[in-house]
Amino acid sequence: MFHALSRFDRRRTLRTGAVLAVVLGLLAWWLLPLGERTPSGTLTFSTGVPSGVYQRYGERLEGALAKDMPEVSIKLLTSEGSQQNLARVATGKADFTIATADAVATYVRDGRPGAHRLRGCVRLYDDYVQLVVPRDSDIASVADLRGKRVGVGQEGSGVRLVADRLLSAAGVHPQRDLTAVSAGINTMPDRLVSGDLDAFFWSGGLPTGAVHELSQRFAIKLVPLEEELVKELQSNGGSARYYRSATMPADAYRYAQRGTSVPTVAVANLLITTDRIDPAMAEAFTRTVINSRDGIGREVHAAQLVDLRTAIYTDPLTVHEGARRYYRSVKP
Repeated sequence: MFHALSRFDRRRTLRTGAVLAVVLGLLAWWLLPLGERTPSGTLTFSTGVPSGVYQRYGERLEGALAKDMPEVSIKLLTSEGSQQNLARVATGKADFTIATADAVATYVRDGRPGAHRLRGCVRLYDDYVQLVVPRDSDIASVADLRGKRVGVGQEGSGVRLVADRLLSAAGVHPQRDLTAVSAGINTMPDRLVSGDLDAFFWSGGLPTGAVHELSQRFAIKLVPLEEELVKELQSNGGSARYYRSATMPADAYRYAQRGTSVPTVAVANLLITTDRIDPAMAEAFTRTVINSRDGIGREVHAAQLVDLRTAIYTDPLTVHEGARRYYRSVKP
């Protein structure tokens, strides 16, 4: 009798455990929107030049994604910048990326391949345009770049886009009136030090590590981009409406600015994907971006500026359904 009851109790315990496992499984299934499974697979994230903010941000985000989505493998892919990033994602060569709003608007306006498939996930931080010259340079404005050797960013970068527009707004032809050098932030600082460049444009979050490091070893200054120049830039309409007047805080590059704030141009960065991405994946990716803000921000200062209140405003792109689902879930 004792052994029979023991066997009965064991069978009942096993049945109870099996039922509980099924219930818990169904509960987990129900908690995922529409019964979707935890995201899995491989994602490619197109970043930027090796020493730029996009790349540094991507490296830190990769770690946060590995914790939040352990079944997803993330591959980082360096790039020339915004324009190349958009082309990669729009045509399916990458799954997520970062690009400036002006570059997005230009890509969509021009009807580039896959433009209709682009979707926004998060409005991130602002890029600030930085015109860097040696401290003893006589260059005091964009107009003074006539006849100079100027780094204007790589062909596929957002830097090239805004540099060309700023030069035109100042009445300087980007090809005829100066020697435009196609180069990225990974090489422009050293070329300025060697005298190969008289100036270079950069557009990135504050502070950009490569510019900060340059200011510590070589005397530089940041050329003001005054409000009147920004108004002329904006007068072209279209994608130029995404530029706004801004001020680089005095402590952004303390060795270069020496306690002085610098007027400039700012443009928003967007986290971008396409309608090819499953809503559950986009929702999880968006959640990690928002939740990792403070952790990443301790190493990449610009990430601290991601704001949940404005993150959903991904104009000129429609918000991806998965990202929209996340914002609904956290709405007060």
